[in-house]
Amino acid sequence: MAHLNSGSGRVNLALKWKEVAQKELLECLDKCAGSKAIVWDDPLISSVGLIAEYSLLKENEVEKMFPLRAGRLPQNNVQNVIFITRPILKLMRLVAENIREEEKVGSFRKEYHILFVPGKSLLCENKLKELGVYGTLNNIGEFGLELLPLDSDLLSMDMTSIFKECYLHRDPTGMFYMAKALMKIQALYGVIPNIYGKGEYAKQVSDMILRMRRELAVSERQITPQIDTVLLLDRTVDLLTPLATQLTYEGLIDEIYGISNTTVKLPAAKFAKKNEGDQTDVAAEPKKFHLNSGDELFSIVRDRNFHAVGTELSKKAKILSAQVEERKGARTVGEIKEFVSKLPHITAAKQSLATHTSIAELVKEVTDKDTFLETLHMQQEFLSGSDTDKVNNFIEDCIGKKEPLVKVLRLVCMQSLTNSGLKPKVLDFYKREILQTYGFEHIVTLHNLEKIGLLKQQGQKSYSTIRKTLKLVMEEVNEQNPNDISYVFSGYAPLSVRLAQYLARPGWRSIEEALRLLPGPLVEEQQQIPVGLRKKRPPGGDADNQKVTLVVFLGGVTFAEIAALRFLSQQEDAPTDYIIITTQVMNGRTWMESLMENLSVSNQEEGGASPFR
Repeated sequence: MAHLNSGSGRVNLALKWKEVAQKELLECLDKCAGSKAIVWDDPLISSVGLIAEYSLLKENEVEKMFPLRAGRLPQNNVQNVIFITRPILKLMRLVAENIREEEKVGSFRKEYHILFVPGKSLLCENKLKELGVYGTLNNIGEFGLELLPLDSDLLSMDMTSIFKECYLHRDPTGMFYMAKALMKIQALYGVIPNIYGKGEYAKQVSDMILRMRRELAVSERQITPQIDTVLLLDRTVDLLTPLATQLTYEGLIDEIYGISNTTVKLPAAKFAKKNEGDQTDVAAEPKKFHLNSGDELFSIVRDRNFHAVGTELSKKAKILSAQVEERKGARTVGEIKEFVSKLPHITAAKQSLATHTSIAELVKEVTDKDTFLETLHMQQEFLSGSDTDKVNNFIEDCIGKKEPLVKVLRLVCMQSLTNSGLKPKVLDFYKREILQTYGFEHIVTLHNLEKIGLLKQQGQKSYSTIRKTLKLVMEEVNEQNPNDISYVFSGYAPLSVRLAQYLARPGWRSIEEALRLLPGPLVEEQQQIPVGLRKKRPPGGDADNQKVTLVVFLGGVTFAEIAALRFLSQQEDAPTDYIIITTQVMNGRTWMESLMENLSVSNQEEGGASPFR
């Protein structure tokens, strides 16, 4: 069986990346001799937390940590103040204000430093000059944290607005950082011999990698390649998948509650201890949970279809009961000792089981509702190509009831994509109804959706051909013991993952017609590797010699797609292991929200487009 989480035995990319990023951060901090206070741009606190814990920073003379806010910093007596921030213009005002306020106090001489993540920005440096604090900064550096290791097989740039910045504002900055990240990976694991891709930005990133490699010339490290293929997938090649409601356990948690950097916040009341006479206020702060493969039970259920989760939880409960029963059968000192040694693991497993049973109950409360089931039914009708050509009664009713606009837009866009565009009168009807019901300010949002291609007038009938050629819709789905990736949406196979599946076996030559119908150029590049460095594989299926493919999602990936790729990796006859890299993890709600325009004046911040906003 292919390794689920670590690629081949030698390619644990997430762990290696964490080590390299940690080392780079500590080297940046070492340049500032003496005691330190770090002032964090808010989103970076959880991001950097994935590669370096506070205890490690304390060992390197970090005495205080503050969020970046207007006004004066909290009282401190450190020698160095280090601002760690994304290159966003509006944040430079806060940095300047903090420095000026600290200088006013003037108790003793402090040194100020700024680190941009993942890279410097000339615009930001000019802004600091304009604000009069550039000369006060002792060091202006960068911390190249292009990717965050979210799990052992998943790394993300965590740039939540990158899709909008690239496809609406035509700002390719984020793609440059992705190319830089892939170059770093090649420095660690050797040149990747095969580059495949589909889509406009896939071509751009591929071209940047080839150019950067030419520029390295003689300084390139000579390493035997350990990664065989990189597949670059532009999100516009598969706009449909993120619109569908994910039906895996982790996907549904993200759809309903939102997962950010492996953390989810859930209603505290659900997890309050039900002690007799306990009158604790259950309307407390939401409770935080970390969701990653470090939790043994979560690693089993995360990628299962939600209908199979109950079975897995029951199975785990029976195993734990049997382990506890062993205590009664323990007679000798040796047997009792052995049971006691297992106790910490059993206690942790019981806690994990209680947590995931409660989370599953929270999810089930939503998935049992008529509104959820009716929406899901409508989505599945669209995906199978039914009833897509005229104004849809269900969508019309949703607008009439003024249901959340995000829900309506997801459905209208899904109908548009599965019908290869809408008839002009159908499209005009939807636009008119949406503007009259939700407000005319949403005309910009509708324009955004049209510009990207989520909403469009009917053109060549391509969806039905792609659906049939790539077997996107499966009639029979075994949700308990799946034999196809379509289980992640209970009958729909994500197009993006089908492309990865066909590339590995039997190859893209078998789906040339479908590839021609998908938008953007095709990328097929072979990078030259010296003969002495080429990977030699003995015949046979030695797991340590399993092929490794990096699947790079440019514009975002859903947990359902991640689950589908893991499913392929787990198959006995899997031709390759998959490691997933993405610009961000997304779902239909967060994606649609990122494309909606807030026209309030306060949001017209100067500074132009930035994938870090």
